[in-house]
Amino acid sequence: MSVERAVLAFAGTMILLSVALVYWVSPWWLLFTLFIGLNMLQSAFTGFCLAAIVFKKFGFRPGTAYE
Repeated sequence: MSVERAVLAFAGTMILLSVALVYWVSPWWLLFTLFIGLNMLQSAFTGFCLAAIVFKKFGFRPGTAYE
């Protein structure tokens, strides 16, 4: 799996987790969803993604987006 796919899978999992937490725990978990969205947006413009760095260190093969 490439770093890009791992980052997308991780972001999707976190969004689904936050939706579940909003439904079953508290609406305040929407702040977590907001954080995820803002992080994805800044990554699109700056090219910096902490999750991509972590996945590279775990041995995922690099792709073209997060070099």
